[in-house]
Amino acid sequence: MAKVEIVFWDVQHGHATYVKSPNGRHIVIDLGIGKHTGTEHEFSPLRHLRYNYNVTSVDYLVITHPHLDHIDDILNFDLVNPKVLNRPKQLTNDEVMDGVRDSDREKFGKYCEINDRFNTNIEGGTDDPDNPDNFGTMKIVTFNPWSCSHDNFNNHSIVTVIEYAGIKAVIPGDNESCSYEKLMARDTFKNAVRNADILLAPHHGRESGYDNDFVNLVNPRLTIVSDGRFCDTSANGRYSQKSRGWTVHKSNGTSSERKCLTTNSDGAVYVEFGASTDPNYSNFLTVRID
Repeated sequence: MAKVEIVFWDVQHGHATYVKSPNGRHIVIDLGIGKHTGTEHEFSPLRHLRYNYNVTSVDYLVITHPHLDHIDDILNFDLVNPKVLNRPKQLTNDEVMDGVRDSDREKFGKYCEINDRFNTNIEGGTDDPDNPDNFGTMKIVTFNPWSCSHDNFNNHSIVTVIEYAGIKAVIPGDNESCSYEKLMARDTFKNAVRNADILLAPHHGRESGYDNDFVNLVNPRLTIVSDGRFCDTSANGRYSQKSRGWTVHKSNGTSSERKCLTTNSDGAVYVEFGASTDPNYSNFLTVRID
């Protein structure tokens, strides 16, 4: 059965998502890390992919924007040997390094080294993520609000839309008002995000990332919030009101209809969707938490 698999990892206040295409190619969106309760061990999604999922090469990696909670795992970047990198190229290395704390310089320096390294044009090749045939007919579309002020990197966050078998997931970064203004002026963007099934809440579910027109347009069945314990100005209630609801299964065999999931309360979220090979059944969307 051809399907897309998505994991929204529990990385506390951060973001890291893994996507496996119907033909077995690997996509990573953002590089957050997390500490599990009761242990000092950091959870690295990239190390987990390499050693638990046996992913030796990521086919496409998107860094929505260069803030620490979205690049924290970057020192493990070469462990999974990404082929293609997408990031906000309009942000210069000097801008990225400006004001970085000494304790974080190694990670941001690695980002800048990678930013310089990935400069090969792959358009039209077998690794081109714009060609759905390369990813088992799964569409990957990204939108970059490049024209906002460089004073706030959040407004340069790339938005990724994954679509397959008529089912759609919208995965923003930390987008705020300026980026919505620019993106919502584009018909291509509005058509891409309209009536999606899964929405990752922008900016970890913060009020600063909530845009009513955008959420109304997405009209999600289920909203997922990637955040830790301490969430100031949470808009989770507003996302719940705007989400249509979907059945969520738990590993203990129970299920319930939910409108909003949070990695803080629910842990990692596992999503599968695809086309049924049985003509008596329609396309499917399955959501699971542990």
